[in-house]
Amino acid sequence: MNTRRALLVDAFTTEPLSGNAAGVVPDADGLVDEQLQAIARELNASETAFLFSSEEADRRVRYFTPTEEVDLCGHATVAAHAWLAETGALSDGAHTVETNIGVLEVEIEDGTVWMTQDVSDVTPVEASYDRVASALGIDDAALSDIGADLPLATASTGLRFLVVPVNFLSAVSTADPDFDAITALTNEFDVTGVYAFTFDTLSGDSTLHGRMFAPAVGVTEDPVTGTASGAVGAYLREVDAFEGEIPDEMVFEQGHFVDRPGRVRVRARTDPVSIGGRAVTAVDGSIVVPERSSGEIIDAS
Repeated sequence: MNTRRALLVDAFTTEPLSGNAAGVVPDADGLVDEQLQAIARELNASETAFLFSSEEADRRVRYFTPTEEVDLCGHATVAAHAWLAETGALSDGAHTVETNIGVLEVEIEDGTVWMTQDVSDVTPVEASYDRVASALGIDDAALSDIGADLPLATASTGLRFLVVPVNFLSAVSTADPDFDAITALTNEFDVTGVYAFTFDTLSGDSTLHGRMFAPAVGVTEDPVTGTASGAVGAYLREVDAFEGEIPDEMVFEQGHFVDRPGRVRVRARTDPVSIGGRAVTAVDGSIVVPERSSGEIIDAS
């Protein structure tokens, strides 16, 4: 048996128990995939970031949902680097992180962690409004009303999402998703999840309000999603959503309807897109990891 430090760090917020909780294991060297998955399942955050030493960057990070590994996670990257900065292990400035999609840059700036994402790809898709609306549990008119100007599309800055513009916050807030239907959509379009958004916001300084559903990777609804925010930033630029020059910086609000409100700062005028946010440690403890597969439940303290 060996013991590793394990944390829950709330990203895209400065208030504990809000934003998006990420598991963070600062010293994962020597752990095998089976152990990583078991720890992520036990911590039960939407994603857990495992930090390893790296020959290509300042550190290597791997990300696991409770059910599988994913190539990239924005909020877990922000959480891990905010915690490292909080402990004094990192100073303001540029740092590099090796991920499954390559080496990315992370900038720490007065408590805010900025993560440079991968080169963007935005592709309009052929999907009926009634099918997508039905999967989300939204009236199809809420999609078709805005669809002439903002098409359904897949967008990626590291992970691919189906981007669904919706006319009003009332429709987004009352969404009643059919997770089997959403899983079918994500499988068909080869995306991680479905991100529905509206420019109708709760906060006057927010650019949009979003909700993201990814049941196929074990996340029914993600409170605040960094990688999806980057993808949507690229989408807004590519479809000329602002009918001119995209703002230097946007703020995406998310998580209010699962009682985990948070805010993602997005810079998307040029590629690569950057996302930024703050984070706060909510739980700091240890986890005991079996040395070999035993089928037993690991203990957290």
